[in-house]
Amino acid sequence: MTDTVLRTVVRRETHSPRTTAMLVVVVLLILALAYAAVEIILDLSGAQPLLIAPGEALNAVVAAPTALMPVAFVIGGVVLAILGLVVLVLALKPGRLSRHEMQWGERAVVVDNGVVASALAQHLSNESGIARDDIVVGVAHRDVDVTVRPPVGIPVDEAQLRRIVEEEVTSYKLSPAVRTHVRVQRPDTKES
Repeated sequence: MTDTVLRTVVRRETHSPRTTAMLVVVVLLILALAYAAVEIILDLSGAQPLLIAPGEALNAVVAAPTALMPVAFVIGGVVLAILGLVVLVLALKPGRLSRHEMQWGERAVVVDNGVVASALAQHLSNESGIARDDIVVGVAHRDVDVTVRPPVGIPVDEAQLRRIVEEEVTSYKLSPAVRTHVRVQRPDTKES
């Protein structure tokens, strides 16, 4: 495969499509157009309208500037602007899946964040001697958060843990790159 094809495949595997947002907007537009068509057909056939006749709706829109308070226009404009902004952001901002690309020679490797977290926790457990159950790892789009909860009386060198984590994360060669955060939480030794 060519480099362009690999880039396309990796992008499709790490970004979510905006199909759902687009589908919702299209369905709402189709329903609005279908309602308008039904009202026009009912008006042309002389039947009673479902909600309001097209002529009455047009007259209400034309008379709205004098009939309504300016505050109502401002509120309506703000609501429409916010709705438009939300739709615009959904359309332009890429959706991220919980996956990262790993640099692996000429191959394209896409790995789930949960797999990265599990592998990192197991590696840290093996290297530090701390039980796997006492290590919690969370991997986000740009951050890796490691929390170590050693039992009472077990000495832990936080700098050593940070070095182990950073070396392992660096060896994964994740794209986009991530920052590591390591915390050691000691259990409360006070008895209740």
